Amino acid sequence: MTPLLAVSVGNTRTAFGAFADGTLLESDRVDNSDHERLDATARRLWQRVEEGRGDAVTVDRLCVLASVNDPVADPLEVRLSAALGTEIQRIGRDLAVPIGECLEPGTRVGADRLLNAAAAWDVMRSACIVVDAGTAVTVDFIDGEGVFHGGAIAPGASMQLTALHERTAALPRVAFAQPDDVPFGRNTAEAMLQGVYHGLRGMVWRLVERYATGYGAFPPVVATGGDAATLFGEDELIDRIVPELTLLGIAVAVRRSLEVES
Repeated sequence: MTPLLAVSVGNTRTAFGAFADGTLLESDRVDNSDHERLDATARRLWQRVEEGRGDAVTVDRLCVLASVNDPVADPLEVRLSAALGTEIQRIGRDLAVPIGECLEPGTRVGADRLLNAAAAWDVMRSACIVVDAGTAVTVDFIDGEGVFHGGAIAPGASMQLTALHERTAALPRVAFAQPDDVPFGRNTAEAMLQGVYHGLRGMVWRLVERYATGYGAFPPVVATGGDAATLFGEDELIDRIVPELTLLGIAVAVRRSLEVES
């Protein structure tokens, strides 16, 4: 497979992944506001791609960018093209996501949700549910034919905690973490964590049950996103946690595009 630097621009952070021979060699995440570190991380992992391709020096490296945050992604693309000395390819503009869609006409879906679905389907080749726990939490269904049916979108953990602080007079600012293993939050911060943590877990359980009822079978559930391990690390509902699912989806899109061309 073509040596690849995959870049996924999210609402809060940008993920980078260096691939060689279809294997993710190294990944990193950087806050979108830290332009200097964004550029430095891209240059470092671009070099990692060069080192990882070994004897395949005749194969050009690719940098492919996916975005759900174009105000960050557009200037980043310009900077990366200059810094890496290569043309940046964009998911949706230059490369399609290899996943079918069953949605209302005219519906636009975030590239991250489609890439997650493509990566999950590429491995499982069966119906599955993908939970992405990041700035927002999405719960999406892919059927047994590899068709994305959409799902549900809710505020993520940090967004909920921020809203509680900013929209009330007395609730404090609280960083998201797993709450204490007790039934009751015995102080305000702990009560907020209990509500957000168990609220999100309960929502995902309920949605998965609804999807299984609608589909007529209980498909495996894959979780990804920055809060996935905190929310679902010991949850029996989740079959596997794949932190870099979106980056893997970019690699799948590149591979499938090259297969079509050949």
